Amino acid sequence: VAMLSKNTFQISKFPAIHTGGHDSWQKYRNRKDITLDDYYRFEKMMTNVKYMGAEQAKGGSVIKYGSTETNPNIAVVGVTLGAFYTHNVSVEAGRSIRESDIKYGNDVCILGKSVENTLFGGTIDPIGQIIRVDKMPIKVIGTLEPQPELFGQSMDSYIVMPISTWQSIYGQKRKSVSITIMANSDVEYNSTIERAIGHLRTIRKVEPGKENDFEIFSNESIMSQINDITGGVKIGAMVVSIIALLAAGVGIMNIMLVSVTERTREIGIRKAVGARKSNILLQFLVEAVILCLIGGLIGIALGVGVGNIAGSFLNASATIPYDWVAIGLSLCVLVGVIFGTYPAYKAANLDPIEALRYE
Repeated sequence: VAMLSKNTFQISKFPAIHTGGHDSWQKYRNRKDITLDDYYRFEKMMTNVKYMGAEQAKGGSVIKYGSTETNPNIAVVGVTLGAFYTHNVSVEAGRSIRESDIKYGNDVCILGKSVENTLFGGTIDPIGQIIRVDKMPIKVIGTLEPQPELFGQSMDSYIVMPISTWQSIYGQKRKSVSITIMANSDVEYNSTIERAIGHLRTIRKVEPGKENDFEIFSNESIMSQINDITGGVKIGAMVVSIIALLAAGVGIMNIMLVSVTERTREIGIRKAVGARKSNILLQFLVEAVILCLIGGLIGIALGVGVGNIAGSFLNASATIPYDWVAIGLSLCVLVGVIFGTYPAYKAANLDPIEALRYE
């Protein structure tokens, strides 16, 4: 999800994540596009920032090299120079886009790792090769480092070119421009966002009191939206977990009560030879906790194992959440103590004479 660099936010016509229906999407679609001219005016007004850049993108493109071509889902992204610094991407081989490429509209591009692998298969050096982007010949000047996959989907299915070249292929009014800005520091981050809102409202002539006709988002806001969307699932999982804990606790208590009944004579003998109530209480509490820990360890092993197996189908790296393992084991101890206390108390308070006579 960390698509932007630190202390960076993006301004665009559409929200990063849309959860409403058709009517709410209509509102976003009817907004005025953010044009490249708007960006250049905005750039002059937004002084005292570390980096800022603009980009335009078109999806559903087919990229060809000789007789080899990609699937029709490649995104072609046009950028200004600053856009490279505001995104969490790095050039792996070759060179990056230069100011001269943007100024003169040079027909050059940089390939995402997925596009590079599809077209050249790791056997041909892509640098200097000519590919066709929607039938236009473009020279490859670099390749990008691979990005982590998102839910099993490649984040490398795109190519990057100068924004002037992009507009010469697809037209200046084809897509709204997205603007990315990196603040100088954490301290200036919020004030930079406020300045950006004010300047862009002025450029787009938004009347005082009316809501913004553009969206601002960052890595943090995207994560917040994802958490809001998955909030119901988390609550449901917590309810199921609490019910499972209660069921497990009742099960432990019943097992221990049966154990106390079956070992009544043993308890009587222990008391007869000098065992105190605290000794009997501690014995059965420890047994209850051990039972819970055995179940907890089995559950943790299954959870981590099945989770990582499922994650492997999404090409996610294997991981063990040590903090949650510790929390799980602590809960096991807590459940053992809470639900083992009554059986242990009952065992500790057995009359030794009656216990010895029990058959």
